Formats: sequence, structure tokens, C-alpha cells
Amino acid sequence: MRNNKNKRKEISASVSYSAALKKKLSSLGVKDGTRVVLTSGKDEYNGVVMPHHDFSDPDVMVLKLKSGYNVGIRVDKDTKIEVVEQPKASERKEKEVKKTPGLPNIVLIGTGGTIASFVDYRTGAVRPALSAAQMVDAVPAMREIANVSAKVLFSIFSENMTVGHWQELAKAVAEEINNGADGVIIPHGTDTMGYTAAALSFMLPDVTKPVVLVGAQRSSDRPSSDAYSNLMAATRFCNSGNAGIFVVMHETLGDDKFAVHTGTRVRKMHTSRRDSFRSINAPLAAKIDEKGKIDSSDLPKSSKKKTTVKTDMEENVVLLQYYPGMSADKFKDIFKNTKGVVIAGTGLGHVNSLLIPMIKDACDAGTVVVMTSQCLNGQTNLNVYDNGRDLISAGVISVNDMLPETAYVKLMWALANSKNADEAKRIMKSPLAGEMGQRRTEDV
Repeated sequence: MRNNKNKRKEISASVSYSAALKKKLSSLGVKDGTRVVLTSGKDEYNGVVMPHHDFSDPDVMVLKLKSGYNVGIRVDKDTKIEVVEQPKASERKEKEVKKTPGLPNIVLIGTGGTIASFVDYRTGAVRPALSAAQMVDAVPAMREIANVSAKVLFSIFSENMTVGHWQELAKAVAEEINNGADGVIIPHGTDTMGYTAAALSFMLPDVTKPVVLVGAQRSSDRPSSDAYSNLMAATRFCNSGNAGIFVVMHETLGDDKFAVHTGTRVRKMHTSRRDSFRSINAPLAAKIDEKGKIDSSDLPKSSKKKTTVKTDMEENVVLLQYYPGMSADKFKDIFKNTKGVVIAGTGLGHVNSLLIPMIKDACDAGTVVVMTSQCLNGQTNLNVYDNGRDLISAGVISVNDMLPETAYVKLMWALANSKNADEAKRIMKSPLAGEMGQRRTEDV
């Protein structure tokens, strides 16, 4: 496995300042939490420097005034900044909590994301959690229904997740389960949570306990935050005695209903809504109400058997979305030099017929090419139109109603856990973790 440690640095809150303002603040030793007096023309402001973000103008500093209000001040070459006080190191001590006999033992493995943030009430800023235990401390009701221990595996934005992170996470989950955990909760950034859930679903093929990925669309500094209620719902589901890889998020905009999604069938369908996650081409695995009542389908039950882990992944795989005008000349090297290609085609799984000779050459050379649909809902079917039948003749395989990103993750796993391309194709066409089916499911 590649060493990704050097890549896992948290992005500074001040990356979006202009070069001139960055230089000025750096020379004065100003950072988030520093109290300054800022003089702009005849106006003087005394406040604490708040984190800067990409929505702010690069030459604007945001200060939290003594009144509690925030103010943005444009800084130019004539603006004076005087440092009054540097922030003191903020320590958040973890509480030592005794286990309650009779309650299930749940392990929370932190990875980062919006859910793993807390409000620094000294500055009003939202910061990454220093420890996964702090998330548990923020939701004390979790400890009323389970013995929850916590650890941070890494703390990154989910778009910075790599195959290496998936592999580390799968090993950590298997270790906790085999050491006696009754369930594992993984707080995770929402943007790529579906990819991680799919990866764990294939890397942990016989997982014997519930493994629940959970996120938040609203950070904990907002009154509408969904972090706490999602964590409670995840904990309740971990107590249900079901086994598998799942994602738990809001089912509705309110805090009264939560959806449990199968890890290979879930997709984020909105950038910011609390109910943005949907199960595609499959029913929900379960529903949870605000009182903890669980309405579930026929799910595998937890057992005391050992959970095995298979983390080998072939990273020389790409996911491409077909678009009108896609040129064979632009993509021939990709098809030629990769071991696997997943295409999100149009409709039933189509591309321009001019691309088919290039695709055939790649298949003949040993590249596994998998067709999915960018429609998401419904199945691919290459037998309906001439274009599809030509793709079959070229060596392309389709995977029924599998999501493109799930197919991408599965193809990496299939290639690494097979002896040749033909075996990888057989794996791709065989259901392993609820990722594909023959029935059509109406998208409600």
C-alpha cells in the first residue's frame, strides 16, 4: 500500500487570502484566533480573527467583535493591523467513561468531514475535531444506549480520500470487530461517502457486525446541524443486530426520520439538503424514527464469526462519463494504458459508434471495459439497439443496475482479486454485496 501520510494534511482555513494579505498577516504573526486592532481610515475595530473561507473576498478579514457580532473589513496597503493577543492553546480533554454492563460495545472511527467539527466558543469558529471522542462527548445520549469508544484514523476532507485510506479503514474496521466490537460507526465527509461505503463492502466481504458510515450536511455551528441526530440514528442502528456496510443519513428535512442505505446502492443527490442521500435501484435497508424504532428489511444478522478483510485494489482503473462529441483520439491512450475502464454511457448504456473500434482494441489488449448508465435509475441493456450489440461484440460487459461509482470501486477490487481479465469480468457480473440486481425498482 502506498504511503499517503504526507498527503493527509488539513487544508488551512486561510488558504483563500490574497497573496499580499497572506504576506502581511504572516509578517505580523496573525492567525485564526489572534486578537487584533484593525484601523481602516477613521474606523477602528478590535476583535478576534475568524477563519477565512473561499466565499469571502481574498482581501477581506473577518473579526469577531466583543459584542459577539462578526464584521468583514477590506484590507489594503493603508490598513493598519496591531496584534493585541495571541490565542492560547485550546485543549479539549477527553472524559474517561466507564462501560455500562449489558450495553453493546460500539467503536467510532473518525475520518474527518463536516460531522467531525466542533464550535470553538472562544472564537466562534468551526474547527476539525481533535479527537473522535469529542464527537461522542457532544452527543451524550449515545452513551445511554451503548458503550462508545472512539479513535481518529485520519482527519481529512472526503474529496481527499484515496484507495490507501479505504484500505487502512477496512483493516481498522476488521480489527475492531474481531477484537469484540458489536458495531462500528464511521463519521465521514458526505461528498465521497458512497465511494468509501462501496469500497468497504467489497473489502469486507463477510463482515459479521454492523458498520455504519454517517455524515452531516450542516456543520455543528449551525442551528440546523444534522450531525447529532445522524450520530444517534447510527448508534441505534448499530444496536439492531444486523450485519453489513450501511450509510445512515436523514430521510427527510426534519429530525424525525432517518434512512439506512445499503453501502453499494447509495448516492448523494443534492449538494446541501439534509435528505440528500438516496438509495438507487434498491429499497432502503431500514428506516429509523426519532424514538429509535427501526423498520428494516430482511438483513443479515450479526454473528461471532471472524471478519476477513481483502484490501487488494488495482488502481490503474478510470471512470469516464460519455458525452456527445467524445473523441477517440483524446481517450485512446487512456483505454490503451489502463487495466480497467468504467463508462457511464447514455440511456441503456451507449456511446458514439465511432468510439467502438477504439474500445474493441482496448478489450482485445486485455483492458476490462464495463458499461453503466448515467441515468442512474434503471438497468443497462446492450441487447436492445445495434450500438449496444456492437459494444458486446467489442468485448464490453454491462452490470445491470449498478451505480457507476460502485462499478468503478468494484472493478478495482475485481482486477486485484482475480488471475486474469476473464475472471475479473465474471466477478463484475456476479452480485457480491447487494450492488446489482435483476429487478427494476421504481424511484419514488
